[in-house]
Amino acid sequence: MMKLTPKENTVFEQIKHTDEAGNEFWSAREISKVLEYAEYRNFKPVIKKAKEACKNSGQPTENHFVDFHEMVKIGSGAERSFDDGVKLSRYACYLIVQNADPSKEVVALGQTYFAVQTRLQEIHQMDAYNRLNTESEKRLFLRNEMTKHNMQLAAAAKNAGVVAPVDYAIFQNHGYMGLYGGLDAKDIHQKKRLKKSQQILDHMGSTELAANLFRATQTEEKLKREDVKGKQKANQTHLEVGKKVRKTIQDLGGTMPENLPVADSIKKLEKGSSKIQRKGSE
Repeated sequence: MMKLTPKENTVFEQIKHTDEAGNEFWSAREISKVLEYAEYRNFKPVIKKAKEACKNSGQPTENHFVDFHEMVKIGSGAERSFDDGVKLSRYACYLIVQNADPSKEVVALGQTYFAVQTRLQEIHQMDAYNRLNTESEKRLFLRNEMTKHNMQLAAAAKNAGVVAPVDYAIFQNHGYMGLYGGLDAKDIHQKKRLKKSQQILDHMGSTELAANLFRATQTEEKLKREDVKGKQKANQTHLEVGKKVRKTIQDLGGTMPENLPVADSIKKLEKGSSKIQRKGSE
């Protein structure tokens, strides 16, 4: 299980609440203070933008933004009643920090923290993923997810202006360079002693696949959210996201992806899985 740095625990985990049903939530008013908004009224437009993003993503806003009557300590043990309190889910917090002032260091920290935690939560909440017991099963699942999201990433990159195959290869290299500490696809092949004909993704274990899946999904979302236009900006976006994922792995004490062991070709696992499925259907 991943460990959070003390700073991340203090800033975000320590202000997390749990309701009577055991559901976690954050107070929008408390989040606004952590994100260094002096006045709560200046934070309300951020909440509004986050609600719009939630709606646009197809999620019911009422599941993630819940209005409630909030009692807030104002000093000397006294409390004051506020009618404009909002309970935020983890996903709502993720949308909040994506729409907050990006020039603030704590906002950048929040973007990484909630993005990682939200994605991990999504993966672990997947019934299909929770039924997996072996490393092989997890690899197959994540490799299929990677294939699906790479297609979506390609579509987002094309919308940004990355059209020609050679340009898309350069775009992908920027993502790899961010995540792998400056190594591009060719360098990764050499580092892991893979042949030119062997696909990097086919020889990743589940941990490395998860890191790359996170890189792909977050880049896709960022390209769309910020309506990035132009090949250079798209490349820079992919590079920056890769760097953030790498920094998160480092902060959590994980192994850098270029140092993770090379796995056997996933093609072998796919063949084995197909045989089992055929036998089961006979």
